[in-house]
Amino acid sequence: MSKALDRAAHHIARRVAARRSAPALHPHGVLCTGTLDVPGSGERRWSVDWLDRPATYDVTVRWSRALGLPGRLPDGLGLALRVLDADGSGTPLDLLLTSSAGGRLGRHLPLPRWDALSGPYSTLVAYRVGGRDRVLAAFPHRPARPVGPGLPALRGALAHGSLRFDLRAAVGGSWRTFATLTLGPAHPLPPDSTPSYDPYLHTLPDLHPTGWLSALRPAAYSGSRAGRGAEEPDAAGVSVRPPSGTR
Repeated sequence: MSKALDRAAHHIARRVAARRSAPALHPHGVLCTGTLDVPGSGERRWSVDWLDRPATYDVTVRWSRALGLPGRLPDGLGLALRVLDADGSGTPLDLLLTSSAGGRLGRHLPLPRWDALSGPYSTLVAYRVGGRDRVLAAFPHRPARPVGPGLPALRGALAHGSLRFDLRAAVGGSWRTFATLTLGPAHPLPPDSTPSYDPYLHTLPDLHPTGWLSALRPAAYSGSRAGRGAEEPDAAGVSVRPPSGTR
């Protein structure tokens, strides 16, 4: 049964990506860079080296609309975060976060949003964090004005000053902050490549996604790359488009 589901997920994602010539989900987005400050617990609270030691990391973030609906309509929003050199040896860590609610049930469900910074972005599925399953989320520091869900609104929000998010892990019915994310202005996507974030390729031994979707999402990511004619991502997580006509 699991192999049949994998094949179905791969096939559907491949067809959608081929039709769009873009990723099956989150086909268009806004790319920016920033920093992630991890204060560290000081007492092995998380039992994860990356969370327990204080450090500051460079990050690349892709802020996108899940279904690619017209900008005037609400859409599920995605915040794809790449922590560069997360393990200290050149390996990145990818976290894929989706607009959601913050409650016990809502943190597992995507939530279309009119205001991009009106609520949290969740991993939806649990992560294995030092031997325990915890959902991760990014909670925005809300600006004075609402930020619409369209890509121009996202670019505008980034252009008007740094945006900040508190990264938190669910601990029972509450949230515990483990890092602060600061984003700078947007910059253009390279014309010959597409950032390819994959939390199953770019993970850490003691911090990785779990749950039943873990069996389907890698197949869907692979199908999406195949459908748009992209190579498997390299160590930096970039999928290079082949020249026109070679897909």
